[in-house]
Amino acid sequence: MCSLVGEVQVVSAGRRIPSSEGIKWLSRPVRILVYWPAVHCRYPQQFLQSPAALPSAQLRSEIKGTLSADSDGKKMIVEKLWQEFFVDPSQWWDNRPEKANARYPDFKHKKTQKALWLNSKFNPLWVQAELAVITPGTLQSSIFSWNARLAKHAKAGQYDEMMELFQQLQQEGIVPDKFTFARMLHACAGLRALEKGRHIHTQIIVSGCETDKYVGDSLVDMYAKCGSMEEAWRVFNSMLKHGMIAWNAMILGLVKCGQGQEALALSQRMQQEGVQPDPVTFIGILNACASLRALEEGKCIHEQIIKSSFDSNVNVTTRIINMYVKCGSMEDAFKVFHNMPARDVVVWNVMILGYVKCGQGQKALALYEEMQREGVKPNSVTFVGAINACASIIALEQARHIHKQIIDCGCESNLFVGSSLVDMYAKCGRIEDACSVFNRMPTRGVVAWNAMIFGKVKCGQGQKALALFQQMQQEGVQPDFITFLGVLSACARIEVLEEGRCVHQQIIESGFESNAFVGSSLVDMYAKCGSIEDAWRVFDQMLTRDVITWNAIILGYVKCGQGHKALALFQQMQQEGIEPDSVTLVGVLKACASLEALREGRCAHEEITRRRLNLDVFLGSSLVDMYAKCGSIEDASKVFNEMPSHDTVAWSAMISGHVKCGEGQKGLELFHQMQQEGVEPDTATFLGVLNACAIVMALEEGRRVEKEIHKRGYGSDEFVVSGLVDMYAKCGSIEDAYRVFNKTCTWDVASWNAMLGGYAMHGHAQEALGHFERMCKEGVMIDNVTFTSLLSGCSHAGLLDEGLQYFESMGFVYNKSPTVEHYACMVDLLGRAGFLNEAEGLITTMLCQPSVSVWKALLSACRVHGDVDMGERIARRVSGGGLCK
Repeated sequence: MCSLVGEVQVVSAGRRIPSSEGIKWLSRPVRILVYWPAVHCRYPQQFLQSPAALPSAQLRSEIKGTLSADSDGKKMIVEKLWQEFFVDPSQWWDNRPEKANARYPDFKHKKTQKALWLNSKFNPLWVQAELAVITPGTLQSSIFSWNARLAKHAKAGQYDEMMELFQQLQQEGIVPDKFTFARMLHACAGLRALEKGRHIHTQIIVSGCETDKYVGDSLVDMYAKCGSMEEAWRVFNSMLKHGMIAWNAMILGLVKCGQGQEALALSQRMQQEGVQPDPVTFIGILNACASLRALEEGKCIHEQIIKSSFDSNVNVTTRIINMYVKCGSMEDAFKVFHNMPARDVVVWNVMILGYVKCGQGQKALALYEEMQREGVKPNSVTFVGAINACASIIALEQARHIHKQIIDCGCESNLFVGSSLVDMYAKCGRIEDACSVFNRMPTRGVVAWNAMIFGKVKCGQGQKALALFQQMQQEGVQPDFITFLGVLSACARIEVLEEGRCVHQQIIESGFESNAFVGSSLVDMYAKCGSIEDAWRVFDQMLTRDVITWNAIILGYVKCGQGHKALALFQQMQQEGIEPDSVTLVGVLKACASLEALREGRCAHEEITRRRLNLDVFLGSSLVDMYAKCGSIEDASKVFNEMPSHDTVAWSAMISGHVKCGEGQKGLELFHQMQQEGVEPDTATFLGVLNACAIVMALEEGRRVEKEIHKRGYGSDEFVVSGLVDMYAKCGSIEDAYRVFNKTCTWDVASWNAMLGGYAMHGHAQEALGHFERMCKEGVMIDNVTFTSLLSGCSHAGLLDEGLQYFESMGFVYNKSPTVEHYACMVDLLGRAGFLNEAEGLITTMLCQPSVSVWKALLSACRVHGDVDMGERIARRVSGGGLCK
């Protein structure tokens, strides 16, 4: 800039001429620049407004005259342009609709790019009048104007309006430019409209804009967001130079498609090519680490972010916390969270949901309270996290308080919040409250229906769960795979095989049969409904079988009494490389207990120790139960004492184990200890205690136990009733046994058998026979235990003819094959009557291998009747060890 006061320079043909020389050149219009201190005027009016700054009046006059001549020349040029404009207005773009800056022209020639302004002082006076009579539609908006309108819609996220505008643009014959295409690709990405995006890509190729970097970035972004990574790669690899948008679009797209490892590799390539990551890049990389649960890689990225000074970016920091949460490192997540200078609701939500996911509901609720103390207002996502935290720790009172806050904030009608409330109340056992919230929901998505179905199943209302499933479909809500999990659980709970088969057919039609969770639930449902063949068929057809599936089939065979098959499957599972978990080993222990397979049970115990599995109440109780049922009460006691806490199952197993070993008094002592520790007894506990009373003939203790049974609401339990009848009968109180039996509302076969066994045990043969006849008249399903008690009664009473008659009727009338116990009763009956040869003949014709008890019954009869020869022969066979024990 010239520093001399009052110096004038005339600019002509790019030259600057000193003022003394320039005055001679003022005969033709030139552009004048006037300089004085701190002022640089490029416009004549500015110059004329400061005449005092000029050194002389003569010079001012000359300059003013020159400018006047220049103004007249411009008026002529502008008037000529307007005349050209009105000859054919259709050749000019009309920029007025979207003009945002006064410097932009109002009209621009489509070919020559000449420009006109409506507010120009050089415009002729007749212009406005001529403009008013132009035929509507003659003028077209320029592509600049169209792009501005598209940008306005894009900013508002109005992608459908952009599509309509683009169609209108083409109908009017406007040729899109690279900015038009870029904005339309953005709209396609927002709508996930892949086919429209492909159509625009074709137009881009025809227009020759494909090689433009800006358009290329937009194409990659569109294909990536629409999930077509193959096409995104094709465009990306064809680009000569990749912009930051393209790199980020590819990284984010790969993460979205579940290709986290490829996203990390691409970020490395990006940096190798000299492109430094920006916050969006780091967000994509952190999301990749989160999806891969790659904690170490995530920590390295975190360090890089700190070095790049992007750790102050709230969005990046939020993703860092999210990465640590997804990788299970809540300690690292909290450290980053704690050091943040400002924390918005999004960051609080990530932390709260992270603690919920990691099973730390109490910490999640503590953060929820702290968040409000810091003045951060919770939103719907916060409420979902807080309610889920309450559900995870069954914190009903806190949940009710949060529910009140939700109502005050007007968020109860939110679909996700409402669904979480339904789920929480159902998990807390408050199915009425769950129904109340569910019925108030304006719209009920599949999540809410699933929560209600699972809630009904958990509360033992399987039939109502199935009714909800029907109602859900009638209201047009399509079930997802989680719905089917709940429905199959309902079928398994109430053992409705036919309904389960109908649901299976629906699963096939819905395409969920290949889902591993659904397959496992199908196996479980069929097994619990007693159709192990269907369970095996589903299991055998599954393409992939994880540990959950194997657990379902192993437990299914255990439930169906096929422990050997369950153990064989456990071996096969390991051979196929599937690692067993604690549930698998619980199933194996149950199989060993049912088979009384102590050796295999000890092997399972060694497997638990080798895998360092936590000896929780479920695994520990199963171990105690296995050892107790296998008769190794010492091992059972050792495991029991090593357990950090004992549940009802463990106590019941110990009581039953001591009873089985003939230690009834020890069983009663354990029951008293269990009560002192505040553990609630269940059906299995009472059965074990009643058996203990029966062994030690503790009649008074049995009566006290009966009072406890009624107090805790087990008086109508059919198994407990049978146990009471059996206990009183074995304690010699037939009157009490009959009182309990006669008072029950529903008589099952176990109760009838217990009463029959009591009559037989105490020599009431006629009552036993009368009881049996009554059973037949009442239509009770006779089983093998019934005949064991009946034949034992005949044996004790010496009713030979009746015993022989009932024994023969087993096969002919009741279609029952005699077992070893039945043969033992008949040998005892014949032996007591002195028919020793007939008894021995019966043994030799047995359909099953005779046990030691059968031969001992005959040996006892030989001793009673003094048959020394037969006795010695039988004794040699027993002592020789050639018998099946």
